[in-house]
Amino acid sequence: MKMRKLAYMAAIALAFGVLAGLPSTANALALTFNAQYDLGYVIPGEPADIPSERGYVNNLIGLAQGSGAATIDGHDYFRKNASCGTCPAATGGFKDETGLNIVNLGTGGFTYLIAKYDGPNGGSEVWNVQGLTGIWTIPLIGLAGQNYGLSHWTLFGNGGGGGVPDGGTTVMLLGAALGALGMARRFLNS
Repeated sequence: MKMRKLAYMAAIALAFGVLAGLPSTANALALTFNAQYDLGYVIPGEPADIPSERGYVNNLIGLAQGSGAATIDGHDYFRKNASCGTCPAATGGFKDETGLNIVNLGTGGFTYLIAKYDGPNGGSEVWNVQGLTGIWTIPLIGLAGQNYGLSHWTLFGNGGGGGVPDGGTTVMLLGAALGALGMARRFLNS
């Protein structure tokens, strides 16, 4: 009888663990051009390494809001009307070169997102992502009304000091641990 109870509890714990590990449905919000988060763009966006892109963001946020075009070090910057508050300097940098337009901001803490369009032919768009969390999408095709394809994107800031959400692994492990504790308690009390 005790073995049957133990097997039953193990099956329940396993079921909860499997269910907790299934992917949850996530709705992605969109960052678009000419929206409240779009700070502007720089052409050309080459070179496209993290230090250069950090410099593009810092030059762009150094321009007055809505000031239009300016040329700095051979790059044309166009600053739009969107605000970034006090516009802290871009720091750090995490680059994703998969070409996918899904950006996970995790629990927040990032300040800017720059998207590079069409390799050496296009440019880079900059968004203010301060205070935003979760999954966002950026345009696959774009850059100031052009038909350029997304090459990569880079996030700047510290990411809130925490990691990106892990999709249920922690919940699954917690469920398995609680199930094991429940089984141990039943076993010891019987």
